Amino acid sequence: MITSAAKPESDAGWRNMQLLIQLRWTAVFGQLVTIGVVIGVLGISLPLWPLLVVPVMLAAINLISSVLLRHFRVVSNFELTVALLVDVVALGWQLHHSGGAANPFASLFLLQVVIGAIILKPKSSWIVVATALVALAAINVNEEPLILPAPHNDAPMRLYLLGSFVSFTLIAILLTVFLTRMSRNLRERDAALAAIRQRAAEEDHIVRMGLLASGAAHELGTPLSLMSVLIGDWKRLPQLAGDREIHEDIEEMDNAVKRCKTIVSNILMSAGEARGEAPRVTTLRNFIEDIVAEWRLIRRADTFEYHDDLGSELTIVADPALRQVIGNIIDNAAEASPGWISISARKDETMLYLTVEDRGPGFSEEILASFGHPYRSTKGKPGGGLGLFLLVNVLRKMGGQAQAENREQGGARVFMELPLKALAYERRKTE
Repeated sequence: MITSAAKPESDAGWRNMQLLIQLRWTAVFGQLVTIGVVIGVLGISLPLWPLLVVPVMLAAINLISSVLLRHFRVVSNFELTVALLVDVVALGWQLHHSGGAANPFASLFLLQVVIGAIILKPKSSWIVVATALVALAAINVNEEPLILPAPHNDAPMRLYLLGSFVSFTLIAILLTVFLTRMSRNLRERDAALAAIRQRAAEEDHIVRMGLLASGAAHELGTPLSLMSVLIGDWKRLPQLAGDREIHEDIEEMDNAVKRCKTIVSNILMSAGEARGEAPRVTTLRNFIEDIVAEWRLIRRADTFEYHDDLGSELTIVADPALRQVIGNIIDNAAEASPGWISISARKDETMLYLTVEDRGPGFSEEILASFGHPYRSTKGKPGGGLGLFLLVNVLRKMGGQAQAENREQGGARVFMELPLKALAYERRKTE
């Protein structure tokens, strides 16, 4: 049965059915024109009503099929097979009432056979071949021969050759036009399947990392918590509070421990888990400004530009995973360009747009070509490249996307687009 589970852009069967509908409309028009020319121009008598019932039936099937395709987005191999068998039977009926196998348009059976071989599974294509052979044999059983009036009855072979030439021309044109489109549909389907396999491999990678991350978090969580407690105790010791140098060292240790906790959180999120923070209600402007303020303080960039073009306020639910991946991108930019970072934020009616720029060495061609794939990094560190991988996957799951390019004046630029409805407080509140 036809289902509505897939999008037409990724379903070759849906688009191939559309092409069969177009081909059938061509057949309806061609049959009506042929009947008119044979009767009106050539003066050949034809059984009009048996011949006219076929284009009427095909037109009705096309109208029904078009309505169904608007509501259902997946077409199975069975449905394509049935559509082609209907066309084979319809052509056999027309030929039976117009001369049988002596009709030069009998070679049109090849059109259905070739199309079936291209778009159907092997077993189904052989069913179409068998049906075409049966139809070709059946049209000679008590067929209605064509009675040729003068002057055509004196040279019937000339009329047959003319019809054969027209039939060959039609087959050549239709095969070229429609099979080119069908082949393109199949290529797009293969590309979509390759993308799905790639996504499945990435998700499998995340699952494997999850097993590693849970073990790492369990092993590192306890000593890091203990170190945090000890550092807090040291800060409160009177004999250490008065020594400024030791106090600064303790602060550095505290920052290092916090950084280690952040790294553990990054590992957890790379496994598909966000940090242990509960989402909170805030505004879009405050959400971005908090990220900027946090990373400006941590990285201490000499020049840290922030351009706020967000316009009116929007109440959102702050997503910890989104906050973390944006922070990762800012952190990468700060490492590549300690002297200058630029962050721009703007929105329209439906989308949030974030841009992070730096004046570092930029992305290599290899990184740009595989943007968002894990372990693609310009830093050359083992396990690097997860920042962009996480960014792409988190945005994708929220309905957004990320892109990267190199700036003409040097450095890199990362674009982030995210639907506002993925963050809107009203949407989350009703769930």
